[in-house]
Amino acid sequence: MKNISQKLFKKAALYLLPLSAAVTQLAPAYAQETPKEEDYFRIMKMSAPEGTLLEVGGLTVLPNGDLGVATRRGDIFIVENPTSRRPFFRKFASGLHEVLGLVYKDGSLYCAQRGELTKMTDTNMDGKADVFETVYAWPISGHYHEYSFGPKLAPDGSFFVSGNVAFGDEEWWRGESRVPWRGWMMHISADGSKMEPWATGMRSPCGLGMINGELFYTENQGDWMGSGGIWHVRKGDFVGHPAGLRWANLPNSPLKLTAEQIYAQVDERRIKNEQGRYIKPENRINENFKTMFEVKKAIPELRLPAVWLPHGVLGISNSEMVAIPEGFFGPFGGQALVGDQGQSKIMRVVLEKVKGEYQGVAFDFRSNFQSGVLRLAWAKDGSLFVGETNRGWGSAGDANEGLQRLVWNNRVPFEMRTVKAMPDGFEIEFTLPVDKKSASDLASYSVESFIYKYHSVYGSPVVNNDTCEVKGVKVSEDGYKVRIIVDNMRQYYIHNITLNGVRERDNFYSLVHPTGYYTLNNFQDGAKLSMNEVSTYNSEKEAKAKAEATAKAEAAKTKASAAAAAKAKAAAASAAKAVAKAPTYEEVKPLLAKFTCNACHNPDKKQVGPAFRDIAKRNYTNDMMVKLIYNPNPENWPGYATEMPPMPQVPKADALKIAGWINSLK
Repeated sequence: MKNISQKLFKKAALYLLPLSAAVTQLAPAYAQETPKEEDYFRIMKMSAPEGTLLEVGGLTVLPNGDLGVATRRGDIFIVENPTSRRPFFRKFASGLHEVLGLVYKDGSLYCAQRGELTKMTDTNMDGKADVFETVYAWPISGHYHEYSFGPKLAPDGSFFVSGNVAFGDEEWWRGESRVPWRGWMMHISADGSKMEPWATGMRSPCGLGMINGELFYTENQGDWMGSGGIWHVRKGDFVGHPAGLRWANLPNSPLKLTAEQIYAQVDERRIKNEQGRYIKPENRINENFKTMFEVKKAIPELRLPAVWLPHGVLGISNSEMVAIPEGFFGPFGGQALVGDQGQSKIMRVVLEKVKGEYQGVAFDFRSNFQSGVLRLAWAKDGSLFVGETNRGWGSAGDANEGLQRLVWNNRVPFEMRTVKAMPDGFEIEFTLPVDKKSASDLASYSVESFIYKYHSVYGSPVVNNDTCEVKGVKVSEDGYKVRIIVDNMRQYYIHNITLNGVRERDNFYSLVHPTGYYTLNNFQDGAKLSMNEVSTYNSEKEAKAKAEATAKAEAAKTKASAAAAAKAKAAAASAAKAVAKAPTYEEVKPLLAKFTCNACHNPDKKQVGPAFRDIAKRNYTNDMMVKLIYNPNPENWPGYATEMPPMPQVPKADALKIAGWINSLK
């Protein structure tokens, strides 16, 4: 009955369309509201036994479909029937130290504790581990930030484990490697008899991933790390943070780079004040800076990110990376997902190899998990287990722990399935065919590029922004692909590709996620499109030209008069009044996104930072709030684990708008 009604409605709409053409030419009369990500991927909570705190540090699926869960509090659970309504939790082990990874191999579970890779086996088959073996141990100094992540299994059965750096005592902002192999990726043989240091330059390597048998890892923004990103890690790589280079002179190090070689390219800024105390380095406006790819010219060992994950947009604390098996999650099989602890969400990534190097595009995928997304594992039924925690780290989800499941409902969302580099632009493939009229309009597309500084400061503002004009578009016959000719593409830059105007063919839906961020490490070879085979129609320019012509004609007919002057005066007064009025949320929303304010703040609830409404209660003047944006005082907000970095890159006019809106929330 429902299908019949829809067909009749659409048929009637086709008759009505000519009558309504004067009213709207952009959408069919039967266009519906665009569905959102939650209409395709449902988050389901997994109930744990009362009193169990699942601050998840590791997940692994056993051959029989049971789920292994490791917690930061040192417990290991086996969850039987994990996709049923009543999963059964059995405690397998306890008393371990800050477990942040878990794998299954040959009848045993393996986890990374603070200082060792541990093998756990149930030899008497009573459901609990009774034999604990140290596979390999590495040094620890005892610093709280010396987390160890992993293991990840390589195709040959060997293990990869990574180690966080510590922080300085006086220079609490500066990552340092106090004992060997902190800030390194370690490769441990299958039997534990040998460890070879694999690569260094890691700061907080939480998200190890094995994609098609190759090692990747995700990094968080921090000192020397302008933003989060995904690195392909090969033996002997240096990925950016100099602390681990302290141990590159040891005999088994795969590289001989020194920190001093990095500091010769980029000043480490170890400056003391008049009292002899070190000064925390902050971002400098209008300075001569270097990017990571510029430093790579002098330091060939430096490995650039395969894909940048722009900070505050695609997460703030990037975590586990997993491949999507073919046949899982519909059109996205063969791609990858990356969790984010701080923003409690998951992103989607599509990698391609160009001239021997990985690069690719990243999109938002699913948000609103109950806590920080740390670990991911695939269930036998094609759903995704999501392990969560936020203790001491903060997250958008306000629960401090969680185990949830992401389930696809077998409906295909309208998304950019892939974006691939072309010699003269990009090829975009969709999950559903596009409406050719909207997809042939240059106004439907916008491309900008930007990058980050490579410096010792915590994070980096976006720098070297530039517009990349879309000069032509070609839509495939089946409507599943478009190629866009893009001017001013820049090697090593992040390209923000936004398709706000493209619509789906049958329902005229807009894209669920209209923006992708493509990291262009290498230009693709091949044939370029000629301008005579592409559309150059631009409805926006056409409308602007018509408006200008109409205004010019009206101006020619209209003579100055006292009435007109009075009207102009009244309009000016009205405009001045509007300026004085506090901006609306819709007016500041683009600014909050642009300057990543909403990465840490929510209008009404505590997130990584305080709610905007709570800030308003402090009764700061707009000018005082601007000063605090430029130079925050963390001591004003005790109880928040993550300090707000200075934001001097926010123009004062925009900062005043944000401040005015915040104060309107009182």
